[in-house]
Amino acid sequence: QICLSLVKLLFYLAHSPLGSIVLLDFQPRQFVMVDGNLKVTDMDDASTEELSCKEDNDCTLNFPTKSFPLKCSMAGKCEGINEKKNLFNAYRYFFTYLLPHSAPPPLRPFLSDILNATGELRYGINETLKAFEKVLHLYKSGLYLQKRPLVLKDYISLKGFRAAEGEDYKCWPSYSHLGCLLSVHGAEEAADICNSQSQCQSFIITQRRTWTGRTLALFQSRLTDLIPDANAAVYIKQSASSRERL
Repeated sequence: QICLSLVKLLFYLAHSPLGSIVLLDFQPRQFVMVDGNLKVTDMDDASTEELSCKEDNDCTLNFPTKSFPLKCSMAGKCEGINEKKNLFNAYRYFFTYLLPHSAPPPLRPFLSDILNATGELRYGINETLKAFEKVLHLYKSGLYLQKRPLVLKDYISLKGFRAAEGEDYKCWPSYSHLGCLLSVHGAEEAADICNSQSQCQSFIITQRRTWTGRTLALFQSRLTDLIPDANAAVYIKQSASSRERL
């Protein structure tokens, strides 16, 4: 969410009515999330000036660990230097820390492509936004899910109930510090996740949703007291231990 919002912001800056705007003091502290959107807190260090040049050798974009040669345009300006400076700083300060870690495994190659392409400035902001929107579409639609044997049939479904939430085993990246609360496309994906975790014996499809509209599922190592809830469902592994508890 943070990276996509940042890319949308940089897309606007690259195509603003004032021309391409560069953020000269590009640091994470310069941004804040407001209602799920990233905002710049200080525009004092923003500029529309693009580096003047006489030849391509005048247009090297330098960073502490990398340099990028750019073209000198017929107008005597280094082509796209503001856009590229913003984009590489986004890669340095945001993408490298946030993108590799929390996506479902089938989506990680797409995010690695974005990471590599922006880290080498092979993508401009237009291509980067398009790539992010493709990943978001796959994520929201569930199209990233690989065709695998259906495992939900191995679970007993108790509709009209939810389990009492309490402290349980932890997982990452959980939406709760008390237990394992993960985003899923549906019950089938939740069952697949539960099967992959040795501690998991049951899961609850909650009514809570993430910013993408995906459902949050709570995974549990033990079946706690069941509470009537017409809108909820508990799924329990059909194992010997689960049958004993039933």
